[in-house]
Formats: sequence, structure tokens, C-alpha cells
Amino acid sequence: MAYKPNMKVLVVDDMSTMRKIIKNMLLQLGFKNILEAEDGRKGFEVIESAHKMGEPVEFIMSDWNMPEVNGLDFLKLLKDSEAHKEIPFLMITAEAEQGNVMTAVKAGVDNFIVKPFSAQVLKEKIDKIFAKKGLA
Repeated sequence: MAYKPNMKVLVVDDMSTMRKIIKNMLLQLGFKNILEAEDGRKGFEVIESAHKMGEPVEFIMSDWNMPEVNGLDFLKLLKDSEAHKEIPFLMITAEAEQGNVMTAVKAGVDNFIVKPFSAQVLKEKIDKIFAKKGLA
């Protein structure tokens, strides 16, 4: 893995079971520093807090469909923030509907992954994001 295993990763999903599954996959891939949030509002709070402590979140995986602040609104919130707009963002969705994909791409998403997915597919998506951003 060319990216840093100690990088701070944030997993945002309203289902604790899904967060646990994703966290376990990330651990299998070598990530060690994984934070969680149950919606975009809480996710943004985690990002702000980590940033203020000088330990910024360096990668985000967020579900699309969540109550309160959904994944798309969370993405837009980040892209509107000067401090956080460059954080790589992987959107997790249950359906890869073309209209949704285009909306998220226009909003600045780095890649998509469709549920259910394997650790191998997750690794490929992460590798693509970091290669595209020149971070791999």
C-alpha cells in the first residue's frame, strides 16, 4: 500500500453494522486510524475537531442515504470548506443510478462504490482515488 496506513480515515454511515463491516475491511487493508460518524453533520464535526487538533482526516468514505445530512450534502459541505475541500471522498451507495452518479461527480466526489462490495473492490477504488490525486 503506497498511501500511509496511519492516515486518519472517516467512515460515515447511519448503520452501525455497515460502519463495522467497512472498518474491518479497512483494517484488513492495513489502515489503523479509523474514525466513525453516523451522518454527515456528525462527520463534519469529526473532521473539524481533528483539523483543530492538528490531526486532519485524510480520507472519507460516506454512505449516500442517511437521515439528517446525507452523503451528497456532506460532500457539498466539505467542498465548500476551504480547509477540507481537498480530502479524498469515496461515496458508498446502494444503487449506481446514472443521474445520482453525475450529481455527485459535479459536486466533487472522487469515486463510488456500490453495496455490497468486497475488500478487494474497496482497495481498487481507494488505489484509484489516491493515484488520481497523486497521493499513491
